[in-house]
Amino acid sequence: MAAATPAPPDTVLVVDFGAQYAQLIARRVREARVYSEIVPSTMPVAEILAKKPKAIILSGGPSSVYEEGAPKLDRALFEAGVPVFGMCYGFQLMAQSLGGTVDNNGAREYGGTPLHVSRPGSTLFQGTPEEQSVWMSHGDACSAAPEGFTVTASTDAVPVAAFECDERRLYGVQYHPEVMHSTHGQQVLEHFLYRGAGLEPTWTTHNVVEEQVAAIREQVGDKRVICGLSGGVDSAVAAALVQKAVGDQLTCVFVDHGLLRKGEGEQVEKDFVAATGVQLKVVDAQERFLAALAGKTDPEEKRKIIGREFIRVFEQAAAEVVAEAGAHGESVEFLVQGTLYPDVVESGGGTGTANIKSHHNVGGLPEDLQFRLVEPLRKLFKDEVRKVGEELGLPAEIVWRQPFPGPGLGIRIIGEVTRDRLDLLRDADAIAREELTAAGLDREIWQCPVVLLADVRSVGVQGDGRTYGHPVVLRPVSSEDAMTADWSRLPYDVLARISTRITNEVRDVNRVVLDVTSKPPGTIEWE
Repeated sequence: MAAATPAPPDTVLVVDFGAQYAQLIARRVREARVYSEIVPSTMPVAEILAKKPKAIILSGGPSSVYEEGAPKLDRALFEAGVPVFGMCYGFQLMAQSLGGTVDNNGAREYGGTPLHVSRPGSTLFQGTPEEQSVWMSHGDACSAAPEGFTVTASTDAVPVAAFECDERRLYGVQYHPEVMHSTHGQQVLEHFLYRGAGLEPTWTTHNVVEEQVAAIREQVGDKRVICGLSGGVDSAVAAALVQKAVGDQLTCVFVDHGLLRKGEGEQVEKDFVAATGVQLKVVDAQERFLAALAGKTDPEEKRKIIGREFIRVFEQAAAEVVAEAGAHGESVEFLVQGTLYPDVVESGGGTGTANIKSHHNVGGLPEDLQFRLVEPLRKLFKDEVRKVGEELGLPAEIVWRQPFPGPGLGIRIIGEVTRDRLDLLRDADAIAREELTAAGLDREIWQCPVVLLADVRSVGVQGDGRTYGHPVVLRPVSSEDAMTADWSRLPYDVLARISTRITNEVRDVNRVVLDVTSKPPGTIEWE
């Protein structure tokens, strides 16, 4: 497989020490219009420096610097002349490596913490308040800065919560500036990038498109490519990128697996083809998926079955594409997927992360996959993908659709997936989406999964008679990136209209309930 296109000249490397926020740091750097990539903490310093980064950020992590086997860092990184910014665990490693003192003295701080800025005119804190709230998560604490560093902030429990050395362009903070709970965190990060490292905010969505088009052309060459469209924004943007890169070498396959929402197939065929002119092959595989899912109730098993069947359908479709093109002896070697970073993290693909669930396009892929993958969105978050979609000229109806999982309604039915249950859930989901759109809430919420508790029945009364129907769950959530989420406080009148319509118009449903769980501890989808 061809090597990836080299990164742009002004690249910030985020060294990942196992933090769940590592990609969020990279994203915040990109929001500052500076290109960023993540590298594992196990990468030798020589290899890190060989990438010629303009700056380096050290992420947080779950370890203590005193733990046996805890990630370490070669002091040579700090002597290479590259600006470095340490956060949380990365801050403690920097302090320890350069001769400062890190104590395991029980000075624990978790969550929102008042920060006292002692040098308000410093490189990091200029223009920010002397008192500000930051997000802490640490057990160890730095009690003495390395020689040559100026202490610029503290907390009630930690004497050294930030230090700076302008001469060596080395900076660090004990807290997490990348999270929204740190009220001036983005400003502090941008101060490091612009003032400490001297970078210019020149990286844009246009750059993303140019870089990915070049990378796709290098990877694919003159080979044929197939892409599975799910109807969601991720696969649509991935396909549009590949189509821009290799043109008619791409054929998109839209699999109607019977797990789609109402009207979804028609929208994909009409809107996406009109916007891109891509070659589209529609495969009716409803019976195949229903047969494979018959009798299955375990969520992980259902996800893997759906992922496996997708790939098998793609393999069959690829053979048909070649035959229809009359390309004798030719094969389709590449499969395009709209994999995003949250998919990778939740499937155990991030440094130091746990496997929360198998995504159909990550953990659910069969071992004997016959395609090589093209994943141009693998390092992007949803909001970045939408910006790329707009750059590519995709219509708003596609770019701003609520996220929809690849396994579709199959993982929004708690219990066995049957045709009747799918039809019931489709009707309920359509009502919820209609009312949210009518209320002008589509862009205010991240998404609103509608879940059918198929194996649960509750007593109700309709038309003066006793009913014994299914409950339906509304799961409206607000999020920036799907890594964390909170339940959306929808207006009561909107909830009332949705509930009334569903119980009146959808057969066998006599109860609508609201899920008010954040992520964590819950995930956005129920399965």
